[in-house]
Amino acid sequence: MMNATDPGRLRMHAKRKRVNALALTLSLTAMVFGVFWLFWILFETVVLGLGGLNLATFTEMTPPPMAEVGGLANAIFGSVMMVSLATLLGTPIGILAGIYLAEYGQKTWLGSTVRFVNDILLSAPSIVIGLFIYAMVVAQLKSFSGFAGVLALALIVIPVVIRTTENMLSLIPNALREAAYALGTPKWKVIMSVTLKSARAGVMTGILLALARISGETAPLLFTALSNQFWTSNLGEPMASLPVTIFKFAMSPYENWQKLAWAGVLLITMGVLALNILARILFKNKH
Repeated sequence: MMNATDPGRLRMHAKRKRVNALALTLSLTAMVFGVFWLFWILFETVVLGLGGLNLATFTEMTPPPMAEVGGLANAIFGSVMMVSLATLLGTPIGILAGIYLAEYGQKTWLGSTVRFVNDILLSAPSIVIGLFIYAMVVAQLKSFSGFAGVLALALIVIPVVIRTTENMLSLIPNALREAAYALGTPKWKVIMSVTLKSARAGVMTGILLALARISGETAPLLFTALSNQFWTSNLGEPMASLPVTIFKFAMSPYENWQKLAWAGVLLITMGVLALNILARILFKNKH
């Protein structure tokens, strides 16, 4: 029988301590490396973004090159409008599909097919979605439009909401469903009053995460909404957006455009950061 002072056991213990120390050191190094770049990016974004941020940024239209005045009012309005409409369009579809997958289609061929297609759509590059809407809508109507941009963003929202809704509903204990069924409650009522109500915080988290994702999408809007130098609320016309305006202004040699591009980057970064923090808070409260 080996005792605690056995040389082989002591060597093995020492080896495990060295491996553990090495793994811990590598993990901490990787964390510090990632956090360093994150804070550097945030620092540069705040410093350069504040330089172009003023009242005119929110009240004036995008300016021509070398102009002394100008802002991002039309781009901010276009982004808010298209992102909001895309969320309103994609969220109900995503929630209903997620409910079907979690409550009705767990072992059906249709559920498996929908789940497979949703996984593909979830991992599809956003530029592919933009090209799809371009071919299906823009090319057919022979015009870029805010409506096409809304459709492209909605296609990004839907798979995120579907996945989150299905996962959150799957976490609800079956005992809650069985208790409701024992009282004679129909299934649709159980879903609306028990399971969906219990998972509402998680579902809201998915919606907020989808909203945060589409807020900074550029590629789909380049092929659909394009851009517009002027204020417009007509979804049938090309519409300005912050991501596309940032892309256009940041690539230009004009100093006033570059300052506005950094101001737009700061606005999007702070908005997405706020949405992610809110989503984390809601997800934490769920548990």
